[in-house]
Amino acid sequence: MEKSLRLVLRKQTRERSDRISVGCFKLGLAKGALWCKHFEITNADNPRCIAAYTAHREKHLSQNPPEPGEALSRAVQSELTRLAGKSLAGGLYLIATPIGNLADITLRALHVLANADVIYCEDTRTSSRLTQHYAISAPLRPFHDHNEEAEQPRVLRQVAEGRRVALISDAGMPLVSDPGFKLVRACAQERLPVTCIPGPSAVLTALATSGIPTDQFTFAGFLPPKQAARRTRLADLKSVRGTLVFFEAPQRTPETLDDMASVLGDRTAAVARELTKMHEEMARGSLSSLASSFAAREVKGEIVIVVGPPQAQEANDETIEAHLAQALASMKLKDAAAAVSDALGVSKSRVYAIGLKIKREPGEHP
Repeated sequence: MEKSLRLVLRKQTRERSDRISVGCFKLGLAKGALWCKHFEITNADNPRCIAAYTAHREKHLSQNPPEPGEALSRAVQSELTRLAGKSLAGGLYLIATPIGNLADITLRALHVLANADVIYCEDTRTSSRLTQHYAISAPLRPFHDHNEEAEQPRVLRQVAEGRRVALISDAGMPLVSDPGFKLVRACAQERLPVTCIPGPSAVLTALATSGIPTDQFTFAGFLPPKQAARRTRLADLKSVRGTLVFFEAPQRTPETLDDMASVLGDRTAAVARELTKMHEEMARGSLSSLASSFAAREVKGEIVIVVGPPQAQEANDETIEAHLAQALASMKLKDAAAAVSDALGVSKSRVYAIGLKIKREPGEHP
C-alpha cells in the first residue's frame, strides 16, 4: 500500500509540499496513528492528496479489517476530518453541551466550538472544563441573566459582522431555563443567521427514563421558591392533561414534592438526580411517597421531577348528555359525538349511542 500510495501522490501532485506529504505518509504507515495528524497539517488544503489517500485507505481497510474499537476510532476520526474540511459560516450557533458526562458531546458540536470566534456561556469556569478537555481555544465570555441586556448589543454586532458566535449553557440546551431567548429573538428580527446544534437535554433524558407517558408533556421549568407562589403555579398546571416536567433545586425538592401531592393529587412521579453522572439516580413512586423519601435524606445534585398526567375519570351518562346537548346546537350528531369523545376521553360509539337516544327522546334530556 505504501509504495502504490507514493506513486499516486507523485503522479497527481507536483508541489514541494506534496512531496513532503509522501514522507508523512511513509512515517504514518510505519508508526501507526501518527500519520493522521501529519497528513492533516500538511494537506488540509489539498483535495487531490486527500482523494488519493481516501481511495487507498479504503482499499487497505477492506483487505485488513480492523478490530471493533479501532474501526470506531477511525470512523470518528474520518468524520472529524470531513467536518474540518468544511468552512463554518458566520452566525449565532446554539450548542447543546453535556449535562454531566463529557463524552456526550456531539462531533458537530465540537467542530463548531473549535471553529468559533467566541463562545458565550453562563459561567466561564464551568465551561472551561469542557473546552480544556477537548483542546478548544476559542475565548469564553460570560452571558447570563445578570449581564444579558448589556452583552446583547455586542453579540448582535459580532453576528452582523459575520463572526462565528457560539452560545452554550452550563449543561444541556441553551435557552431552556437559561438566558438567550431575547438574543435569538433580536437575531430573528434583524434577519441574522441562527443555527441550533442539538444534543443532550436533561428534560428529555429524565422523561425518557421515567416510565411515565411521553406522548404529551409540558416543561414548566423551575417553580417559584416561596410556597404560596409555588402552590399557585401548581394549581394553574393542574388541568394540564399531559405529563409535567420540572427543574428543581436539591434543597427544595422535598417540600416541592409535598406541595405537588397536595395540589395535583397523589400522582405517579419520578425524580431524576445527577443524570449521566457517576451517581445517577431515578426514584419512582407516588408524589407522597417520594416526598417522604427525599425528606428523610440529604439531597444533592441536579434534580428533574417528572409528574404523570391526572388519572382519567370515566364520565357518566348525565355528563355526556350535557356536553352533547351543547354540541348538537351547532353540529351534526357525528361531529358532536367526535368532539365530546375527545373532550371527555370516552369512546365515540358510546357518545353516539347517547346522542341517538337524545334525538329520539328530546323532551326527556337537557
